[in-house]
Amino acid sequence: MAVDFSIDNCRDKDEEYICDRLVEYNLTKVPATQKIHFENINKKFLNENGEIIAGCVARMYCWNVLYIDILWVDENYRHQGLGTELLKYVEKTAKEKGCYLIHLDTFDFQAKDFYIEHGYEIFGTLKDCPQGHCRYYLKKSI
Repeated sequence: MAVDFSIDNCRDKDEEYICDRLVEYNLTKVPATQKIHFENINKKFLNENGEIIAGCVARMYCWNVLYIDILWVDENYRHQGLGTELLKYVEKTAKEKGCYLIHLDTFDFQAKDFYIEHGYEIFGTLKDCPQGHCRYYLKKSI
């Protein structure tokens, strides 16, 4: 039996709808262990001019697991402990909210060693992503 369909570009509300349907399905298989299904745990550092010089974008999702999407420090402010402070803040906040596991990914030209120094362990690699480089997947139990 053939089904007629068409493919179209998604709008923002479409992306949200699709994500909501997947989460709805996932929660039928593994019930949520946190009240708010997605909770952002973000922080930024500002310089004296109010400009963002470092930031972390992270989200705790459904099962008390945190995904760190972005941790960035402006090149002019690196090696001053801002990355460590951001990471500690996010880990502490997540733990206070009941988080038990954090995961993230980074490239070979980014911060793999930084995360390892802070207790993260590599659980996967993706070679040639981008070509000639490696993407690392790390985790930490808290």
